[in-house]
Amino acid sequence: MATPKISTLSNLLRRSRRSLSNSSFYFSIKPHHHPNHRHFLHQKIPAAAPSNPPLRYLTAYNFLLSRSFSTSESTGQFDGDSDLTQSELFSAISTAGTGEIGADSVAEESILPVRALIWFLDGYHDFTGFPWWLVIASSTLALRLTLFPFVVLQLHKLKKIAEVFPKLPPPLPPPFSGRSFKDQLALFQKERKAVGCPSFFWFFASFTVQVPLFLLWITTFRRMSLDHHPGFDCGGIFWFQNLTEFPNGVFGPLFPLLIAGLHYTNVQIAFQKSSTGKVSEVFEKLAKYYKTYLELLSIPILFITFNVPQGSLVFWLTNILLNTFQQLALRHTDVREKLGLPDKAAVPELDSDERAKIGVKETNQPGVHGGVSVQKLSPKDLVLLSVKFLAIGNQDRAIQLLRLALKKDPEYVRALLLLGQALLQKNLLDEAIEYLECAIAKLLVAGHPTDVEDVDLLILSSTWAGSAFMRQGRNEEGMAHLERLASLEEPMDPMTKAHYYDGLLVLSSALFGAGRKAEAAEHLRRAAAYDPDRYGEFLEQCENDKDDFVSDLVSSRRTDS
Repeated sequence: MATPKISTLSNLLRRSRRSLSNSSFYFSIKPHHHPNHRHFLHQKIPAAAPSNPPLRYLTAYNFLLSRSFSTSESTGQFDGDSDLTQSELFSAISTAGTGEIGADSVAEESILPVRALIWFLDGYHDFTGFPWWLVIASSTLALRLTLFPFVVLQLHKLKKIAEVFPKLPPPLPPPFSGRSFKDQLALFQKERKAVGCPSFFWFFASFTVQVPLFLLWITTFRRMSLDHHPGFDCGGIFWFQNLTEFPNGVFGPLFPLLIAGLHYTNVQIAFQKSSTGKVSEVFEKLAKYYKTYLELLSIPILFITFNVPQGSLVFWLTNILLNTFQQLALRHTDVREKLGLPDKAAVPELDSDERAKIGVKETNQPGVHGGVSVQKLSPKDLVLLSVKFLAIGNQDRAIQLLRLALKKDPEYVRALLLLGQALLQKNLLDEAIEYLECAIAKLLVAGHPTDVEDVDLLILSSTWAGSAFMRQGRNEEGMAHLERLASLEEPMDPMTKAHYYDGLLVLSSALFGAGRKAEAAEHLRRAAAYDPDRYGEFLEQCENDKDDFVSDLVSSRRTDS
């Protein structure tokens, strides 16, 4: 019975010798009876081999391990402990040969999605012949294009939610209503389904789909980089030839800086103010805090990217760059129109309550559906309508109308002025200054204006711009605008004259605060001569050197605005 086993063993030995001749490892095999015989397992294994063979490469030498440790040379019979001895030897060889590459590698290789994606990328690389950096970039582009219809679908769902949400009852019971939370929520869900409102989980759709895919992609490229995937060591271009390395050299910080900078840019684009919709003060503050958090996140991202292989950084940079392009495209009016999305710059029509408050009558104009089509109004009519909203304290609606007026006529100075004033009332100082200085620049493009209306606009815009700078603590810039008023001649038009002396009052306050009390008193005397009842009190406080002068003026200006 030993003959078949010996024959089988001889066949295995011949096959193994052929495989050994093709192997990159050399093993010296000598007869057992030779006095100097040393089995290859007894030889010292180099401590730092350039590349360690995985365990699966040793399966060809299975019979050698069994024979050397588990057979009797005289009988050729296998011991019953051969399987146990063999597994122990494989374990020892695996531990000694692979070093630190052990449990972690096995654990990560066991992740099926990562293995599947590596297989797909290998096939794509073999089919196209592209270098690995281009494979990474183009596969990222394919991923974003695949996800884009899902993003558009999400935006459509959110659009539908925004349209029907005002018709729904509140999800929480009103105070003192006597209704339980469960009953109120049941009513809310019933009404939501009745009007066809999509699920509110659409708000988190991007997070639940895009984030896992991003993590899968970046984990896969990290795994390929750390495992020295074939071709990764020379699959880059320019300064990142080796995709398995971490950022290094003179151009090493380029990837981290670009990724962190584009993240910050994406935050600014995402939080750009649009003219549509009104949000509560609490929501506005929460959005401001969340934006600050995302901006600060740029710093840890910068440090993290220095510890990520360049293969993963190619994917990260491509993904965040495509995300920037996508955000910019989805903010474009023509793109949104093609996709059936609402224009972010569109102004909603006036509802019945707004028409009643500002005294606008119903219209039977076709296509307006009983409302006022603000989209068809001229810039002048839009400005007049915005003034009515400013009069009732609705700055948000006025700002929407004024932005629409400027979209139709960017050179309309009165719209610039009123928009700056409305933003100033909402304490949006930087944006208010931008529009007010734009109005001043247009008025002074041909020197000091002489037309009555233009002079009035220059006085108002200079006064409000100076006030905005002063509120920011930028006194020198504010003083430059306010001192422009002192260089103007007293207007003849009654309304313009009143605005002129109001501006001198603000100038006097700034001069008094800067310690230039004599100049402040001089301007106040001129104002008091024009209207003693309005300006006489301020003159008296200034001449008596009372600090109440500035505080009283601030209170007066807040009341006027």
